[in-house]
Amino acid sequence: MRKVTDSREYPSETKCTLALSGEPEEVVRATSDLAVSVHGHADDREIREQTGAGLRDEPTQLA
Repeated sequence: MRKVTDSREYPSETKCTLALSGEPEEVVRATSDLAVSVHGHADDREIREQTGAGLRDEPTQLA
């Protein structure tokens, strides 16, 4: 199942509005990269665990 994360759910000084969706590993990697490069977090296991814990199932879209 695809996962999603939305930066608007996490307060930040940059007021980031980026939303990401995809396979869990892809979303954790991209969200961790964003946290490090844009938000100034350390590139470590802790940030990947935190971003992974915040993933939600992507809602099913009806045609």
